[in-house]
Amino acid sequence: MEPYVYWFLLAFGLLALEMATGTFYMLIVSIALGLAGIAALLGLNLPLQITLSAVASIIGTVILRRMKGMRTGKMISQSLDIGQSVRVISWREDGVARVHYRGTEWDAELESSSLPRDGVLYIKAIQGSKLILTPYKSQQ
Repeated sequence: MEPYVYWFLLAFGLLALEMATGTFYMLIVSIALGLAGIAALLGLNLPLQITLSAVASIIGTVILRRMKGMRTGKMISQSLDIGQSVRVISWREDGVARVHYRGTEWDAELESSSLPRDGVLYIKAIQGSKLILTPYKSQQ
């Protein structure tokens, strides 16, 4: 069998596996293997085929990770916790507060140290397990 047939069989096999798992990384590698098959079909030598496949996999993975990072940023801003009020239990000297929210205690801090600590505070963002608070209710 010609080398390009092996590349295309690997690409289709990985494509089928990707459809079973739903990860886009396997799709990227499958496309890269298909490009190596096209290179073999055009008569390029094996080291060039492997290099082309590896470079296409790396470039595709980098692009996919960047797209995934942009999507995650948008998802964080759409959190249902944003705009919810919290009850402050206590303030520490370092500006971190313990607040009661969703039936448990959380660490929280003001988005700016110049904002007032008294009154009702609302969640502006979540950084890890820390709530970022503001005295202004979000317009979500």
